[in-house]
Amino acid sequence: MRDGEQVLDFEPILTAAITCPVCGFQEALTMPEDACQFLYQCSSCQAVSRPLAGDCCVFCSYADVLCPPMQRESSGQD
Repeated sequence: MRDGEQVLDFEPILTAAITCPVCGFQEALTMPEDACQFLYQCSSCQAVSRPLAGDCCVFCSYADVLCPPMQRESSGQD
């Protein structure tokens, strides 16, 4: 670290509201901090969903917040 440089601590958002793409049911879930979640089973209709093409996980596809790894990448803290 150089003189005058600041170290920014990155704190990802870990709770996301995920919406079932089948029935529209929404629930708050805690996301894994160091991995992408590939499958999501809806608590209401029991449908199992996968990420949309181009997304790394179900949170990036169906939640109101990107997954922690993508949050980290978009913040430049990866």
